[in-house]
Amino acid sequence: MAVIYEVELEVDRGVEAEYRAWLDAHIAEILALPGFLGASRFERLDPPAPEGRFALVVHYRLPDAAALAAYLPAPAPRRRGDGLTRFPDRFSARRRVLAESG
Repeated sequence: MAVIYEVELEVDRGVEAEYRAWLDAHIAEILALPGFLGASRFERLDPPAPEGRFALVVHYRLPDAAALAAYLPAPAPRRRGDGLTRFPDRFSARRRVLAESG
C-alpha cells in the first residue's frame, strides 16, 4: 500500500529565498534515496501562516510503509539536522504519514 510522508513547514519570511533554494536541494537528496518515488511541494493557503512566515507542505511518495520505516531511523535525522543547522529557530516542521485508502 503506497504511503505519503508529509512534511508541513512554517518558515520566517526573512530567509524565504535561501530556504526555498535549500529545500529544492533537500528534496532532490531525499529523492535519490532508495524507496522514494517522487515528491510534490505545495504552498499552504489555509490555514494561513502566522504573520511574518510562509507555509509549505511537501508530500514524499513511497511504495509502502516498509520503505518509510527504512528511512526514518538513520537517514531522516541526518537530513533534518542540516535544516536545523542552517536555519536555527527560523522554521518549524510537523510530519505525518498517510496511506492510500481503498
